[in-house]
Amino acid sequence: MATRVPQADVTALQEELALEASVGTSRAGAASGAGGVRQKSITIGAVCKALVQEFPDISISKIRYLEDQKLLTPRRTPGGYRLYTQGDVARLRTILRMQRDEFLPLRVIRQELAAGRAGETTLDQNSGGSRSSRDGMRPWRTSVSVREATGALYSIEDVLEETKADAKLVRELEEYGVVKGEQRGGVRYFDETEREIIGAVAELARYGVGGRNLRVFRSSADREANLLQQILAPALRSRNPQRRKEALEALENLAAVATHLKHLLLIRDLRKIAG
Repeated sequence: MATRVPQADVTALQEELALEASVGTSRAGAASGAGGVRQKSITIGAVCKALVQEFPDISISKIRYLEDQKLLTPRRTPGGYRLYTQGDVARLRTILRMQRDEFLPLRVIRQELAAGRAGETTLDQNSGGSRSSRDGMRPWRTSVSVREATGALYSIEDVLEETKADAKLVRELEEYGVVKGEQRGGVRYFDETEREIIGAVAELARYGVGGRNLRVFRSSADREANLLQQILAPALRSRNPQRRKEALEALENLAAVATHLKHLLLIRDLRKIAG
């Protein structure tokens, strides 16, 4: 049975062929004039080829989606075709690594990029003067802070629109205790973290994972939270502001380490399955 290629990819490939012809002509002209400088921009298909070894699931559709989300802004030719510079490719690689290695949602990735992050590592090496770095502890970063949340609430309509989740799925998540909405004036609201959880589950749902399947994630998270609480409970309850601050920093660090360890264990087991 033949594999169906997404229409977006078919359209983009058609653009690719037309673009290669037009860019080829412009390159020839550029090489013969203006000091023989060649056009260094590449097409979207070439971007896929350049990144497919590191990111096997990369596709033209995914790159275009990231552009729709304002994470990429490739140059456009007069005919409307996309051209990517080496800087665009490096930015895309950073985005894909943050998604794969740190599980960051696009909203957080956008904030990271806006803040000037351009590194290719998954760990924050800029430890500053934190206690963990002074103690020789390897600094780890988290995608969501365990400290005070922003307090922002999002209506169910906003959550469904942003995450593309199905309303039935959200009800199922509430039923199994994965998220807990808050009723206000007849409208269901969710906080920022719950919105991100719904977005992650909506992605899993594309592969047939339902709310009932998420009990294992919930149970695992509860056990990990209880373990970290036992380790840091005395310091977290301290009335000394400095000690409590250091405990919160340690809690975030331990949470990030635990998440990374769990990711490594999962990858190890999945490699056994794939092999």
